[in-house]
Amino acid sequence: MSDQKVTNIVVAGLGGQGVLTATDIVADVAVNAGLDVKKSELHGMSQRGGSVSSDVRFGQQVFSPMVPEGEADYLVVIAADQVQVNIGSLSKQGVLIDPSQVEEQKLGNKRSINVALLGVLSRYLKFSDEAWIAAIKRNLPEAIHEVNVQAFKLGKNG
Repeated sequence: MSDQKVTNIVVAGLGGQGVLTATDIVADVAVNAGLDVKKSELHGMSQRGGSVSSDVRFGQQVFSPMVPEGEADYLVVIAADQVQVNIGSLSKQGVLIDPSQVEEQKLGNKRSINVALLGVLSRYLKFSDEAWIAAIKRNLPEAIHEVNVQAFKLGKNG
């Protein structure tokens, strides 16, 4: 991440899968690193089961919360069937992160797939694992900290 570069991330999935929680965690990590962060409200249907996406942008100075079409550096897709729906947001050099990159059967709780995919994303971003884990704990209820920290580590370590 250069000083002038804005990092663009789109998280997409279905309502109830933790799309907004995932973007809250990414935004939290970036804010705590001292970066300017903008996060969009969700797009699409917020009802459980409808398509949902949320944008996070961070850098030294960010003017808009919306990732321009075709400019996402990272597209994190929580539901595999949402890849084609959202692929247009990814830049030509962008990185697609999808559920196939996590061994879902190793998750302590299938609902932690969003955090496991953040583990995959963390391989590409210059934030420490400690910063990610602290953000996970700040954004999730204590009762599910351990299962989500394990999910993050599963995604991070492949």
